[in-house]
Amino acid sequence: MEEKARQLIARLAATPDSAVPGLPFLHRALTLPLLSAASAALRLSLLLSSSRLRPRRALPVPVVSVGNLTWGGNGKTPMVEFLARSFHRMGVSPLILTRGYAGGDESKMLRRRLSDTSAKIGVGANRAAVASSMLQKYGNIDHWDTSCTEKKISSTSNLESSKIGVAILDDGMQHRSLLREVEIVMVNGLTPWGNSHFIPRGPMRESLRALCRADIVVIHHADLAPEVQLTEIKSTVEDNGAKCPVFYSKLAPSHIFEVDQPLQRLPLSILNDKIVLCVSAIGCPDAFLRTVGEIGPIKFERLDFSDHHFFDAHDLELIQQRVRDLVDQYNKEAIVLVTEKDYDRDPEVLRTLDAKVWVLSSSLQIMPHKEQGEDELMREVKEIIITVTRHAKY
Repeated sequence: MEEKARQLIARLAATPDSAVPGLPFLHRALTLPLLSAASAALRLSLLLSSSRLRPRRALPVPVVSVGNLTWGGNGKTPMVEFLARSFHRMGVSPLILTRGYAGGDESKMLRRRLSDTSAKIGVGANRAAVASSMLQKYGNIDHWDTSCTEKKISSTSNLESSKIGVAILDDGMQHRSLLREVEIVMVNGLTPWGNSHFIPRGPMRESLRALCRADIVVIHHADLAPEVQLTEIKSTVEDNGAKCPVFYSKLAPSHIFEVDQPLQRLPLSILNDKIVLCVSAIGCPDAFLRTVGEIGPIKFERLDFSDHHFFDAHDLELIQQRVRDLVDQYNKEAIVLVTEKDYDRDPEVLRTLDAKVWVLSSSLQIMPHKEQGEDELMREVKEIIITVTRHAKY
């Protein structure tokens, strides 16, 4: 019942005003007014909180915030991983500060995927306190006190390289209690602002005017969005006062692994002659479906749950029945395909299914666009950090 309510709210939050007359009477008469009232309350609370001066905590290392204006599916966690790997390759040990929302599926995924790097992961709602604890445990080092950053980092000793050199604030745009040197704002290229209403009537966590705080904007799922939509998003960003570079990213699938063999690397082509049931509980299932469709299975169907949903016995039976139906229909084995986020949320429950369960592994890539690629993004991040830290000292 709770999952059905969440799915209903998600559907209504995606409903534009022009489609409201077509909704069932009960939703129009009762549910939507309640959601609209809650949205108005959120907007008022944001206005009141922004008018109050609150103390903001500064860390002894630069902070790069990755956030968004809308809920779910914007690529925050893949971007956090991208940044962590990029800093690791530079010789800078990153500390990822994440809230661990809804069972911590994203933090679990980051911990697994970044296990081969120097990244540390701190989980907790009070991210300033978590940062203090992690910094006390590992120590910190200043890589950014000179413009000769590359030379300084390359000469860092192994002992010093374990010390934290930068903090990455996951889902940090609305977490204003920590000062940050760089504000990266992720935008979903498929559904950038939804119906423009605030949560829960819509997906907005802040107004578009908050874009003026961005140092870098990244439009995610840009490979799946039409060029005209990408142009409109960039115009909206600029119209709301963001005087910053805009980059474009995609979630690129790399391989597949079986649910009980996470180190396995099966080629994507293994799906080509398969019947696939795509099961997901993520913020943007449409992107997952379109990616799978481009890989090219014979047939694929979808079964969506609300973002961060934990699969229970009823859900497992529903998945099992859908698999049986596909087998009966096509007289061929059906594969259950999930995202890494779904896998890391609870791998054990997926192993109980009486079916082959495979996991699609993907990573964020910055798409080359008008000489703006991965190197240019990291150069921009480094230049902002150096500029801000230099000004803070004088």
